[in-house]
Amino acid sequence: MSEPWSSLPTPLAKDVAGCWHSVFPQGVPEWLLTEGMSEAVLAEAVARSLFLRQTLERQPEQVRAMVKARPLTEPNTPEFLAERWQDYLGDVTDETSLHAQLRKYRREAQFRIIWRDLLRWADLAETIAATSAFADTCIEGALDWLYQEACEQSGTPWGTDPATGKEAPQKMVVLGMGKLGGRELNVSSDIDLIFAFPDKGETQGGRRSIDNQTFFIRLGQRLIQALDQITADGFVFRVDMRLRPYGQSGALALSFAALEAYYQDQGRDWERYAMVKARVVAGDQAAGQVLLATLRPFVYRKYIDFSAFESLRSMKAMIGREVRRKGLENNIKLGSGGIREIEFVVQAFQLIRGGRDRELQQRELQVILNELEALELLPPQVVKELREAYVFLRNLEHALQGMEDKQTQLLPEDELGRARVARIMEFDDWQAFDASLSQHRQRVAKHFANIIATEDKEQDGAGEPEEGWQEVWLAELDAEASVAWLAKHGYEDAEASVTMLRELRENRTVQTLQTQGRRRLNQFMPMLLEALTQVDNPSETLARVLQLVEAILRRTAYMVLLLENPGACAQLVALCSDSPWIASQLAETPLLLDELLNAESLYHPPAKAELQDDLRQQMLRIPYEDLEEQMESLRHFKKAHLLRLAASELKGTLPLMKVSDYLTWLAEVLLDHVVDVAFANLVSRHGYPKRADDSVCDSDFAVIGYGKLGGIELGYTSDLDLVFVHKADPELATDGEKPIDNAVFYTRLGQRIVHILNTQTPAGLLYEVDMRLRPSGNSGLLVSTVQAFEKYQRNDAWTWEHQALARARGVAGCPDTLAAFETIRHDILCQSRDLDKLRQEVVDMREKMRVSLGTPENRQSETFHIKHDTGGIVDVEFMVQYLMLAHSADHPELTQWSDNIRQLEELGRVGVLPVEDTEKLREVFITLRSTIHRRALQNLNSQVEAGNFMDERNYIRALWQRVMLD
Repeated sequence: MSEPWSSLPTPLAKDVAGCWHSVFPQGVPEWLLTEGMSEAVLAEAVARSLFLRQTLERQPEQVRAMVKARPLTEPNTPEFLAERWQDYLGDVTDETSLHAQLRKYRREAQFRIIWRDLLRWADLAETIAATSAFADTCIEGALDWLYQEACEQSGTPWGTDPATGKEAPQKMVVLGMGKLGGRELNVSSDIDLIFAFPDKGETQGGRRSIDNQTFFIRLGQRLIQALDQITADGFVFRVDMRLRPYGQSGALALSFAALEAYYQDQGRDWERYAMVKARVVAGDQAAGQVLLATLRPFVYRKYIDFSAFESLRSMKAMIGREVRRKGLENNIKLGSGGIREIEFVVQAFQLIRGGRDRELQQRELQVILNELEALELLPPQVVKELREAYVFLRNLEHALQGMEDKQTQLLPEDELGRARVARIMEFDDWQAFDASLSQHRQRVAKHFANIIATEDKEQDGAGEPEEGWQEVWLAELDAEASVAWLAKHGYEDAEASVTMLRELRENRTVQTLQTQGRRRLNQFMPMLLEALTQVDNPSETLARVLQLVEAILRRTAYMVLLLENPGACAQLVALCSDSPWIASQLAETPLLLDELLNAESLYHPPAKAELQDDLRQQMLRIPYEDLEEQMESLRHFKKAHLLRLAASELKGTLPLMKVSDYLTWLAEVLLDHVVDVAFANLVSRHGYPKRADDSVCDSDFAVIGYGKLGGIELGYTSDLDLVFVHKADPELATDGEKPIDNAVFYTRLGQRIVHILNTQTPAGLLYEVDMRLRPSGNSGLLVSTVQAFEKYQRNDAWTWEHQALARARGVAGCPDTLAAFETIRHDILCQSRDLDKLRQEVVDMREKMRVSLGTPENRQSETFHIKHDTGGIVDVEFMVQYLMLAHSADHPELTQWSDNIRQLEELGRVGVLPVEDTEKLREVFITLRSTIHRRALQNLNSQVEAGNFMDERNYIRALWQRVMLD
């Protein structure tokens, strides 16, 4: 008698033979061998999925119970899955047992769905319907139980019923977004949710009344924990709430009115795209339908809206950059010809025509494909090819995920993984499967390009470079002739340029390039050499650009990008000509070349709200728990926006004050996100910190910026001076399965934030962080309570610490905690002080700094340090800080600003300094700071020849004498 695995391909047969005894130590049990099941079928299941194998091995009793409840040969219907949850719900007695039963239910549902899908007993329609129904059941089941419990504790929320207009009890509305909303969920997917409630009001019937929003935020937090928290039994779903208004920094639950106002006033194109799939998956269905009806005009415009093409192009370009950066060409969702391109095609038509053609206002992609054919918006053959590709790719996605119950869209690279995929997809071998996959992806990519065509990259007529450039690069001319050619075309040091080109040709990497890479380099270099003739310093710029060329020799896709976009090549040359700092940034991070494709955005950096939106979109696809990928993406985001700022400053589209504003906004936006990520990471492990009234903290944590960040004076390479405070009770603990003291929670939060900012990754640091300005400096606690911070400032802080406080402000975190800090800062700055003593202490501290950081006396005849020498920037800063501390008691309005410029203006306005002095000092200060900025872009330090800025220095010295010494 043959073995059960004898019909499997050799790698799979060996694998199953090796594990069969551990999976079935007593032999295959009789209860498994029901009608339609056999040992050969079991061998197929064990071969195709490690998840199925491990569940059979580790949870045989649960498998036995599920088979008894319904054989695996029968379809997974939504009705059965809902009934089955009731069996598990019967054992729920408290919140802990709710978590446990949800996770056991998940194990059964996943086993059933993956079994039938990977053995191809279920088609795609059954699998996505079952997975979506299972998710709906989990969310509804957890919400129902938690809502009753919350009402018993806090009373029932009341307000106006949107369906009837009468006062009534309020329930939460849970919107499912993305594939969950479209009833197209993957077998191992996270779920995107938005929490809403009908109306503002208060709870009734509880021990203590609370407002409806607080009730639903707390309920939402408990619902997320019920589904998302990892316990001994695992988790149910990873829950992603970042599609809600304002993302992670927005309220967890919003009223219908607040949601409608947000989408009408601030809704972005990509949020329209997300809202196409929105569906009420749990809670008050009737109220939810009213909400969706009010949001429909935002999603579907009355007119035909072709702007959707442009926004979808932008989103696809952003994904393309991610694919290039992370090497995701093998990603069947995001790569070329993947699932996302089919979704974009379909949703483009929904957004453009959905307002006019109501048939397109549906959620399921395959239904919309049929409608596009019926409305004659797409030819039947295109629809047929897109549909077949979609089914193939979604089945493949489930194969990849079902093998280990793991969220992935990457094709395996090992032999065993490939054998599994080929078997699940019903191909004889990997080569046959791969050929079919390639055919589907090529068709999708073609249709995507035809329908959502990228705009013409360049005007017609961007000709080939003259043959002479080719001859110079390939050394077909002798050295003398090459020098003459380059000199004739404006190269200021043609001989050095010829030497550089020869060294590049002889570079070992160039020598070992494959045929395709060598061909691309030989196409690119002549174009580059010709483009360099458009700048004033071609030889110097060539040396800078060659850093980049050497960096991309093994990644010649970047050369293709420049070859296909001569405009981007021109921008590259112009920027490297203007700034060696930009050249080195591009060489370190070639991905930044993408930024050169759009000159309009390159020279017009986004304001803070757009920055927040950009970052939110970019990070949406990265789970918070994937800290490594979060850190890499944050670093790339920062570098891309630094490039835009530097380009704008060099071109003159941004003055100095605006550059510092943008650099500061960038830091604030990144810090906000880092706090959210770090907080979410700790909450997933330990739960939320509790307050004295038993509610949970919404973070209650704040980041205070000092120095250049606080003073809105950041430069391109500035570090961040930070202080962390929180206003939670350190004596209480968190509410998770592994609770820790609040004090420990916030210390770890601070450590995690510093780690995310400060760690050296392949993309570098996000920011260098300096925490020495916290209470007691390096010997003090990393995170202080607000009360401890205030006590230190009142009783133990040195004068220089109050000087530093003059330039401090809240930059990220909880609004209430930030407000508490601002109150403390105002009160400390407004204290009455002994002016003679204060003046002496400030002068002494300035002298110490001058000695340790300024130019040594024996070199002052040669060098002036713009920042630290007498008559430099620090003299201005110390004068302003002294005047703030000396006069805020009489003029409290001085404390409203943290930056030198507005503090100076305010000192003039209230009469502390004559207005002509504050205006002159402001002008001098900006001149000196502008010089430092410009020099940074040339990779130069803050030291200049001694004869520079004599008028400005003399003026500062005279004012210092008058204010600080006379």
